[in-house]
Amino acid sequence: MITIKTDSRKVKKGDTFVALKGINSNGDVYISKAIENGASKIVCEHGSYSVETLNVENPREYLLQELKQNYNQYLEQMTIIGITGTNGKTTSAYLLSELLNFSGNKSAYIGTIGFYVGMEKKENLNNTTPDVCDLYELLLKAYEEHCKYVILEASSQGLAYGRLEGVPFQCAIFTNLTQDHLDYHKTMKNYALAKQKLFEYLPFNGLALINDDDAYKNYYLLPKNRNITYGFYGGDYQILDFEVSLSGTKFYYEYQGKKFKIKTNLIGKYNILNLLSALIILEQMNIVIEPSILNHLESPSGRMEMINYKTNLIVIDYAHTPDALEKVISTIKEATIGDIYVVFGCTGSRDRMKRPIMAMLATSLCKYAIFTSDDLHEEPFEQIIDDMIDGLEKTNYEVCKDRKEAIYKGISKLKENDVLLILGKGHEEVMIIGNERIPFHDRTVVDQYKLSSIKKK
Repeated sequence: MITIKTDSRKVKKGDTFVALKGINSNGDVYISKAIENGASKIVCEHGSYSVETLNVENPREYLLQELKQNYNQYLEQMTIIGITGTNGKTTSAYLLSELLNFSGNKSAYIGTIGFYVGMEKKENLNNTTPDVCDLYELLLKAYEEHCKYVILEASSQGLAYGRLEGVPFQCAIFTNLTQDHLDYHKTMKNYALAKQKLFEYLPFNGLALINDDDAYKNYYLLPKNRNITYGFYGGDYQILDFEVSLSGTKFYYEYQGKKFKIKTNLIGKYNILNLLSALIILEQMNIVIEPSILNHLESPSGRMEMINYKTNLIVIDYAHTPDALEKVISTIKEATIGDIYVVFGCTGSRDRMKRPIMAMLATSLCKYAIFTSDDLHEEPFEQIIDDMIDGLEKTNYEVCKDRKEAIYKGISKLKENDVLLILGKGHEEVMIIGNERIPFHDRTVVDQYKLSSIKKK
């Protein structure tokens, strides 16, 4: 277990506490709490305390060196693969982990939907990319569980905060870059540069897999890496054709003059890229899989999660950016004969610029939209809705603050062969309002509605 901590709340007797400067606070203010919790050593820039104290010029650099010197000898015995991008990180990472496990190569996954070892979920995580000490602890757990591979989602903010510095990556994947997190990064260039750090962490000639279709790809094609590209319109691995239905997807791709056919139960054009990235990594690492394995792949919880209701279909997805929302709706539109309804909201205290774009897409592409709550954080619901409907020309929508009521309304509108999309929260099991984390799960609400409709009969 890691005996060095940066979060005073997690300090146990005998631990070393390193006081780091944060975005909104300074670690020095938590030193007394760390000592109270049992810290036997304090590392900080200035001051002397009642336990052993070490003053250093750069506490973060001290922390990284300590972690590397004490633990990287174990981590380097695994192949650690980082995946970054606005959309597709979770599905790509989860599929790659599934394929590795199915092929007999034990793998761990660390990301948005939690920490998995093999196919077993061990715990939920507060952040897609955990704090550096927490991350090292998870990586050591994977090592102790005899994992050969670790698939790790690398968020832009996690990279910007330095949570991944020192991790011995062997491979990195870039899925795409679309508008998100501009409340923090301010510009798309800053956003792209934050994600570029993952590719800088690779050793010389480390494997870098980049989506050739993406306009920001050149940020990730670093000369020091072994770059491989993939996409619909070009790349070393190029997708030639595809067929999508609600029962699955077929696609054909070419690599070095050879053509390949893949059939999967995954749905959607974007899932072709997600799956292909995983298949490419396996091929580049000389891991052979049986074609039948593809029939057993499942999307992670809350990613195109499909629930049958009478003759209709209810789809739960994490889509919370304009690009992701448009892709989910377009995928369903191509494969359904009925009308499409959508329930979603926008996150509070986050990028406000994407809100009217998402509302416009929903009302343009769907029969009807119900705008509701997502995680409000510290922002009033009314402000979020005002941003969403600002300049909106279409009127095929309504506002319902209570998300459960909004989902119930959406289901009640379904007639024959219709589809209801419930977007934005996916796998999440809480609603964040202010400092409260209120239990809420979209799938549970749908199941409750189905159960209540059965009882009414």
